[in-house]
Amino acid sequence: MRDYDAALDAADPGWRDEFHVPRWGELPRHTEASPHDPGAAYPEIAYFAGNSLGLQPKATRPALELELDRWEHWGVEGQLEGPRPWKDYDDDLKEPAARLVGASPDEVVIMNSLTVNLHVLMATFYKPQGRRTKILMEHLVFPSDGYAIASQVEWHGLDPQDHVVRLRPRPGEDILRTEDVIAAAREIGDELQQVIFSGVNYLTGEWMDMPAITAAGHEVGAVVGWDLAHAAGNVPLALHDWEVDWAAWCSYKYLNSGPGAMAGAFIHERYATDRHTHRLAGWWGTDADIRFEMRETFDPPATADAWQVSNPSIFSMSPVETSLKIFDRIGMTALRERSLRLTGYLRELFDEVIADVGSDAMSIVTPADPQRHGCQLSVRFTTDIKALAATLRDEDGVVADTRKPDIIRFAPVPLYSTYLDCWRAADALRRRLG
Repeated sequence: MRDYDAALDAADPGWRDEFHVPRWGELPRHTEASPHDPGAAYPEIAYFAGNSLGLQPKATRPALELELDRWEHWGVEGQLEGPRPWKDYDDDLKEPAARLVGASPDEVVIMNSLTVNLHVLMATFYKPQGRRTKILMEHLVFPSDGYAIASQVEWHGLDPQDHVVRLRPRPGEDILRTEDVIAAAREIGDELQQVIFSGVNYLTGEWMDMPAITAAGHEVGAVVGWDLAHAAGNVPLALHDWEVDWAAWCSYKYLNSGPGAMAGAFIHERYATDRHTHRLAGWWGTDADIRFEMRETFDPPATADAWQVSNPSIFSMSPVETSLKIFDRIGMTALRERSLRLTGYLRELFDEVIADVGSDAMSIVTPADPQRHGCQLSVRFTTDIKALAATLRDEDGVVADTRKPDIIRFAPVPLYSTYLDCWRAADALRRRLG
């Protein structure tokens, strides 16, 4: 395998200095390996788990402490008074969130958590009637999505076994082909009520052809929704132009907003501007201009804000704003370009390791086509992945996450990952598998 070339990081440094990168000696240990010497060559870990939990921006703590200070000194007055009343806090998040996912500000809202938003949006968009009752989704979906969708079907008195079609890749393949998704939608035809896929699959790292699949769903009269948990902040999105009906995403992965961070939702303007669109109602979903008049009748605005149910947590929203400012300043174009450079470099290194150790020991599952992946590479191993990941973490300072039975996911996040990180991961695998 090639040696590390420091010129790569010098020429393409990213924005690592804006983030707190955990130090190797500070991690909890899972093996009996000797403790790492902080004076060793690599005191910081090589962090590839940003697809599970992004690193903390250095700007997060002071922004959050500002709101804690306001609560301390102002109490309830902070809700309506001061330079930035909490009641208006989410207004400043709309435009950067909209730019992030390719929408208008009136089509997005920061609220709840991802699975709660899936339920809130399906309460509007899953309306089984007559023959049109079925949902098409991928089989290899994050379990929470499967649970939520099945429970929505059951809520309408239907059996998920009969009304949820979970599409598998072809025998011997790991990746869903776009033509197979389109063919499945056409085959279900007028029985298809909804198409719900992950923009980027959590297990394989495959970026689905969102415009083509959305068009195929609409072709047969279905509503199309997307889970963007692994897509938002990872790949460029154009939800409005792609005519996506609805979408939901979390903010704690690529958006670096902290564990359990507040999530986001998109509702296309053809629904968001219609005050008569059915939705679950709550006080915070009423028009902001009359919200504090405490009227008995629900009066929603003609925006995605109408899907808000509850007063949002300022302490959860502040880290989201910090993150969105970073994305807005750098831009998805620059991030995507660096993502492709980093991920391409990591793939090249992994291919060199595979050439050394053999494809029976290690193989890359994620598609090689740049239009079919984000910054995650999912790698299949024939050894014990839990033991391998623990060794990489404790003995090599390389943090990646496992997905049973045989996948370890490596995500070189363009905001803070480096070429040295990629080289360290490949070198560690070469030594552990060789």
